Amino acid sequence: MIFPMQTQPSGLDAMTELTEFSARAAARHGSSAPIKPGNRIKFHWPPHPVSWEYHVHPTDWTGETTLEAVGETFPVQVARTRYGVFGRCEPLWLEAKGDDEPDMLDAMRDAAEPLFARQFTIAATLEQSGRFDGHIRDLDRLSLLKLLYCEDRDVAHEARVEIESHARDPFWLPCLIHVLNDRVHPHRRIAQWCVLDLFEGLPTFAGDAETSDAVDAIRQLIWDAEDDFARTIFKAGVVLGGHLPHLYGGPVLLSCLQAPSAIGRRSAIHGLFHVAEWHPEMRPRIVDALRTVAATEPVAEIREYATRMMEDIEAEANDHVLEPVLPHEP
Repeated sequence: MIFPMQTQPSGLDAMTELTEFSARAAARHGSSAPIKPGNRIKFHWPPHPVSWEYHVHPTDWTGETTLEAVGETFPVQVARTRYGVFGRCEPLWLEAKGDDEPDMLDAMRDAAEPLFARQFTIAATLEQSGRFDGHIRDLDRLSLLKLLYCEDRDVAHEARVEIESHARDPFWLPCLIHVLNDRVHPHRRIAQWCVLDLFEGLPTFAGDAETSDAVDAIRQLIWDAEDDFARTIFKAGVVLGGHLPHLYGGPVLLSCLQAPSAIGRRSAIHGLFHVAEWHPEMRPRIVDALRTVAATEPVAEIREYATRMMEDIEAEANDHVLEPVLPHEP
């Protein structure tokens, strides 16, 4: 449900609903196993108006017709010129051109498909029927949290940007930590990547007393990672090592070298390079820890990674070896 702004849900209500939301998504999917998402594809709308290329004058828009699409009817303004028939659908912010009116409407229907697909995906994520024809910026806070899980990563990104614009609201922190702790929703890696991206600016969401709760959630994400879909676990190491390197990053990432997850250990090794950059006093301790990993790590690729990262840190290199792909990763 989309709540009016004056009836925003409390943080506790939101987390309760998110728990049930994730369970419903897993039931629909038939599994709580995470789904590997594709890359983010930026959505640009409206498209360039084709009438501009042909210098269609405002007085040329004298006709009217309708576009039938997705079970709805949309008004279309029509301009008939020597270059063909042009249509303008203001509700969709869309223009099209054809040799005749039916040809123009077919072109408009085809051109509208990406918009409709995005709108139906947003509605499906919010568990609504039909298409979402509003603005993400107008959604209530719970709906923005749900959109972090959208399989269209550009939609999730837009929700993330909107949340960031209200970062000072104390509502967000416990809810975002809840998302990091989610082990049920099939699209959780998309949502967790978005949260980690927000937590690169963690002080805007959390005071000193609250930061440790967020760090604990990030550590646990690294500790028991079953995959690195959406580069989420890699991102967790970046946040700890590159953005919280002093009080939290170094000790937490050193502890994660003992994580049961090989993917988590790989993330910790990468994150420690950035700790050494920002906190050079820890460099000897980090090198010693990586030397131990290089001697005892059971996964050959990670042993090699630890060895080469240790060498980069000792050399005070400005860049580091690329992380390996592990044999079991899809």
